Amino acid sequence: ARVPGGSSGGSAALVAAGTVPAALGSETGGSVRQPASFCGIVGIKPTYGRVSRYGLVAFGSSLDQIGVLGRSVHDAARVLSVISGRDPRDATCEDRDPLRLPTVPESLQGFVVGIPKEYFPQDLDPGVRRACDRAIRLLKELGAAVREVSLPHTPYAVPTYYIIAPAEASSNLARYDGARYGARFNGAPDVRALYRTTRGEGFGPEVRRRILVGTYVLSSGYYDAYYRKAQQMRALIAQDFRNVFDRGVDLVFTPTTPTPAFKAGEKLADPVAMYLSDSFVVTANLAGLPAMSIPIGRIKGLPLGGQFIGQAFLEDEMIEAAYALERVVPASQEA
Repeated sequence: ARVPGGSSGGSAALVAAGTVPAALGSETGGSVRQPASFCGIVGIKPTYGRVSRYGLVAFGSSLDQIGVLGRSVHDAARVLSVISGRDPRDATCEDRDPLRLPTVPESLQGFVVGIPKEYFPQDLDPGVRRACDRAIRLLKELGAAVREVSLPHTPYAVPTYYIIAPAEASSNLARYDGARYGARFNGAPDVRALYRTTRGEGFGPEVRRRILVGTYVLSSGYYDAYYRKAQQMRALIAQDFRNVFDRGVDLVFTPTTPTPAFKAGEKLADPVAMYLSDSFVVTANLAGLPAMSIPIGRIKGLPLGGQFIGQAFLEDEMIEAAYALERVVPASQEA
């Protein structure tokens, strides 16, 4: 058995199985796009502030965004157009009109697509490289100009994310104490025991691990050493994207994940290996940019996604390019 990805793997599996035509998922660090890649469907993460987060249980407040999963670009984009737009109940939601769906283009003439070399390391899975090379060739045939670009701080994205997100989660999830907020597990002899029982029963091992990491990096003596430096690196990662877009690039294209779906339980004993599967998706969250995954092929029968990362609030351009590529890419064929 293979994992469907996470954390919105359940949403992705339901869409892939045809149980529902589309589903929502919360995206903090690739939690919509990674499952989309693993399950062979489309996943869209909008710009931070494009969609209201009202009603979402906060994990990483500066990263969280509601995304959409669908069996086609049109299905996912249509749902996004419905849920996007201003909402006075969410202070992080931008005062913008809902997304307007672009038409399906005949070509990508006039588009400039950047291929960041940092996303194609020497040790990249050969099947992933073949699938992406084929997709890039098809983008050229569609009329897009393709150029190599550099996002030099990409190698620091995963450690940056896994400092900032747990720190915010530690703060956000502290409210779940069983006394004022969240489920209460009875039988505790005192308040401290109630807190321990509630958090022990209510949070799984991975969530507890992240809360511990977040509490550690926010503690006295470690805030400057870890959290402040992570925020500085986040600013540099965002600046990398601005530099690329300022030079005339419209979109960036990368693999969504470094491998297809891995076996269930395969990485449970090695959290770092599991975190590294997010290495191509967390940058868009750190920079607050729109990104989406569409199927581009298979490796030994397992689906694989290619990722577009766009400019802030220009989801329409990203969706337009995805429409065009989806029409020609042999998503069900071996890479």
